[in-house]
Formats: sequence, C-alpha cells, structure tokens
Amino acid sequence: MSYKVIQWATGSIGKTCLRTVLDHPDLELVGLLVHSESKAGKDAGEIARRDMTGVIATQSVEEIMALDADVVLYLPLNAVGTLDDHDEIIKRLLRSGKNVITTVAHTYPLALGKDYAQGFEDACREGNSTLLGTGINPGLITERIAVALTSVCTRVDSIHVTEVYDCSPVMSPGFIFDLMGVGRPPAAFQEVTGVQRVFEHIFSEVVGYVGHALKIEFDEVVRAHEFGVTEHDLELPVGTVKAGGVVNYRWRWHGMKDGKPFLTIQMLWIVDPKMEGWGYHDGWVIDIEGLPGVHAEIEVTDPVGQRDRTKAIQYAVAGPVIRAIPEVVKAPPGILLPPTFAPFTPRM
Repeated sequence: MSYKVIQWATGSIGKTCLRTVLDHPDLELVGLLVHSESKAGKDAGEIARRDMTGVIATQSVEEIMALDADVVLYLPLNAVGTLDDHDEIIKRLLRSGKNVITTVAHTYPLALGKDYAQGFEDACREGNSTLLGTGINPGLITERIAVALTSVCTRVDSIHVTEVYDCSPVMSPGFIFDLMGVGRPPAAFQEVTGVQRVFEHIFSEVVGYVGHALKIEFDEVVRAHEFGVTEHDLELPVGTVKAGGVVNYRWRWHGMKDGKPFLTIQMLWIVDPKMEGWGYHDGWVIDIEGLPGVHAEIEVTDPVGQRDRTKAIQYAVAGPVIRAIPEVVKAPPGILLPPTFAPFTPRM
C-alpha cells in the first residue's frame, strides 16, 4: 500500500523525513511546505539532494490545505510561530481530512485540560482524521520505553529519565539563539516564555501520559530548572555568546506523589560541555527504583558511509514519525496514544 504524504517544513528533522519519504517505495510525496523564501519554488528533490520529483515547495498554507493526502508530517521548528499558531494549523489540517503526525508536542493533550484536548478531538471527528504527537523525546524514551520497563517491576518507587544533548555543534542559529535562548541572562528564564513555554507544554504532556499509563494521579508538577552561565565569551559555530549568558540548561520536572518525586524528567541541553559540572555524555538514561531496580542507557550513533550529512539524533527523531504513518492512517478518528502492555500500576 502506498501513502500520500505532505511534508511540512524542512529544518534538520523535516529534511530527514523528506529524504526518507522520497527514498521509501511505499511513500509518495504530494506536497511540501517551506518557511524560507529561498526554498519556495524549488523542487522537493533539489531541497533534499535527491532526483527531481515534480513536487514544488510552497509557502502557501492554503495550497497545502487543498491537497489530497493521507498524512501530514508537521515538523516545524518550535520557535517558528507560537504554540497557539501550531495548534490552529494542526486543527485546520485535521478538519481538512488529513491525518497529522507532529513533533510539536501533542503526545498527551489531555494533560493540558479537557477543553484543550477536546478541541483536537472535535477537529478529528469533523475531518475523520487522527492526530499523533511523537519523536524520540518526547514520544519514545519516557512514554514507550520507560513505561514498558516498569512491567518487570512488582513495585516502583520512582522513575528518573535524563536526556543529555550536546548542542554545541548545531549549525542552526534559529535553534541555538531563538529556540534555546543561548546567551540570554539567567533572569530571562524566570518567566515562562520562548523555549521555556514550549518545554513546559511538552513535558507537562509527558508527565500526564505517564500518570495515565501507570494510573497515578500526581499531586502536582514541580519545576526545578538550573542554568550554567559562561564567564567568558564563547565562540560557537553559529556565533559568539557573550560572558554572562546562559549556555547550559538543566530543565527538570518532578511529578510529585505523597510529598516526594515519583517521576523526574530531566533534560540537559549543553552548549559548553567543558564547563565544570557539565561534562555529560550524549544519550538517555532511565533509572527505576523499585523491585527490581532498573538502569538503562540508550545511545544513538552517527551512521558511517552515508551520502547525507544527517546526524544520529536527527534520524532518531524522524524514525518514530515515519514508522507511525501506517498506524496513524488505520487508526480511528481522534488523538492516538502510544499503546502500552501491562506496565506497573499501584492498583489493579
């Protein structure tokens, strides 16, 4: 069976998905939306460094809405537009009859409230379509792997998930300066704006999903973020960070139960790995305290001998998106949640 695919945006992840769609015998690209004027009007094959396809990139949302497709891979950089903007576009796509797979949150919208989730459910019902939020984190590491690992436990006291990402080689100024906010003073992160608002939204959904899967109602979600500030000017591939700016981030959320953390999700995004106390190794670590305890380390490795200059993390985010296409197309209308089988729950 062949699936008609629209690719929305061609950043590092979007371009990785675009190439996979073009290379896959069961996927047919029928539309491509780009944000950059320099890409608009170009053949998708030229953008992806592939043979010409006849699909011409457009900046017109209306042109995309008018296309017939099985699924839209909605993968814009989170910094492009606001979360509200993304929500409205996703609802329009769903109402137009297109299934949507996205890396912009939406792994468990119910965590943001019944009314918020109902807006997407209504759009799905109207368009007979399905919505899935996925990726590697969020989407896979905690929701599907950590939850699955609890199934070996007769008792779980706590779950701790850590992501370490050395961002220093990233060549996207939009990612480093706009999305991450590298170089801003620490006080800039006291308000929930920019990247912090995006992360608060995304990881509130992750905490909510774990509570849903393990049938645990958290008393509250406590944020405990920390930042590393450079004491000297720091040269990055995308520009200079002046002394006094934030370069390293420890985003951390605790799902509290009975006065202590039951679930901790921690993201260490590092631009200066040489800073004292920030010398971590890329990857993910899952620690479960219980009977038995579980320790798992996950690392993705860069491919060798490939013609594309795609990094391991880009493949790892794109993989769950591409793999989900047939599951999303055959799913009933509504928000699709990753399935779980017999995870630990405090009560049967």
